Amino acid sequence: MKPKTKLIHGGITGDPQTGAVSVPIYQVSTYKQEAVGKFNGYEYSRTGNPTRHALEELIKDLENGYAGFAFGSGMAAITSVMMLFNSGDHVVMTDDVYGGTYRVMTKVLNRLGIDSTFVDTTDITAVEQAIKPNTRAVFIETPTNPLLKVTDISKVSKKAKEHNLLTIVDNTFNTPYWQNPIEHGADIVLHSATKYLGGHSDVVAGLVVVNSQSLAEELHFVQNSAGGILGPQDSWLLIRGLKTLGVRMEEHEKNTAKIVQFLSEHPDVEKIYYPGLSTHPGNNIAVNQSRGFGGMVSFDIGSAEKADELLSKVKYFTLAESLGAVESLISVPARMTHASIPKDRRDELGITEGLVRISVGLEDAEDLIEDLKNALS
Repeated sequence: MKPKTKLIHGGITGDPQTGAVSVPIYQVSTYKQEAVGKFNGYEYSRTGNPTRHALEELIKDLENGYAGFAFGSGMAAITSVMMLFNSGDHVVMTDDVYGGTYRVMTKVLNRLGIDSTFVDTTDITAVEQAIKPNTRAVFIETPTNPLLKVTDISKVSKKAKEHNLLTIVDNTFNTPYWQNPIEHGADIVLHSATKYLGGHSDVVAGLVVVNSQSLAEELHFVQNSAGGILGPQDSWLLIRGLKTLGVRMEEHEKNTAKIVQFLSEHPDVEKIYYPGLSTHPGNNIAVNQSRGFGGMVSFDIGSAEKADELLSKVKYFTLAESLGAVESLISVPARMTHASIPKDRRDELGITEGLVRISVGLEDAEDLIEDLKNALS
C-alpha cells in the first residue's frame, strides 16, 4: 500500500455496524459486561476506547510498527515512555532537543531517579562515550528542534544494540510520511501529534509506536496505570487530520523550498538551518533516511532587537508556539519554546536571541515570501 493510500485506508476504517465511512466517536467511559470479567473487547475507556484504538492502529500501520498508543499530549507520550525505566536508570539524549523534553528530563523525571546526559547524537563517538553501565536507552530527536540537526538513525540504533539499549526517536518534524525510524532500527517512535499529524491547530495529542510485543505490553501497562490517555473526540480529529497528511506535507515542502531560496539570498539573514540545503550538515544523511525535508526552517538575523522587529511586521506568519499547522507560524525559540533551557546551555548549542524559527504553512508561497521581505526590509 502506497503512503497516501495507507493514510486513508490504514488501521481501522469505517464502521461495520452502520456502514459509516468514518470511525464513530465513542464518547463513552464504561461498557456493559455479559458477566464478571466477560466483555466484548472493552471494559473501561482508560484501558481502551474504540475511537482511540482506531487511531492507535492507524499510527502503528503508518510507522510499520507492532503497536500504537495515543496520549493526551506529546509530553505525556514522552513521560510514559520514560516510565518504562526504573530509578537509577540513565538515558543518552540529543542535545538540541525540544525545551519541554529537556525540562521533563531535568526537572521532573530526575526526581524519580531517571538520569540523562545530553550529547550531540550526530557524533556517534559522543554517543558511545556517554553510555554508562546503567544506560538503558538512546533518545534521538531528528531533525532537531530548533537547529534541525540530523542524526543517522541506523548508525545510532546499531550502536545501541551493541550495548543492549533501546533506541527512541522523536519523529515529530518529519512525520511518518517522510521518515520511518523503525525501518532504520529504532525500537520506539514518538510524535507530538499536536503538530503535523493533526495539522490544523485544533488538537493536543501524543502518539507512540513500538516494534515488539514485549514493549507493547509494557507501554500499555504504563498507559493504563498512569492514565495519560487521549480522549475519543481528539482521537477522531487526529484520524481526520492524518487522512490529508500526505498532500499537506508535500505542499509544506514546496513552499519551504521557495522560502529557503529567498532567505538564502537575503543580506540580513546570517545563517539558515534547513536539512534540504546541500550545505546543511547532515543533508546526506537526511537524503538517505528520509523521503522529504519537511516544513521547518530556522534562521539567524543577528539580535533579539532584529527578531522583535521582524515579529512586529509579519502579517501572514502568526507569532505562536507549536508548528506543523496549515497556517504559517513564527517564533523565537530562545524566549518561547526553549526558554526552559538555561541561557548558557542555549548559547552553547547556538540557540541565539536572534534565531527565528518558522513553520511554513499552506498559504501561497509568494504571499509568505512577500511578507518576510517586507518584515526584513
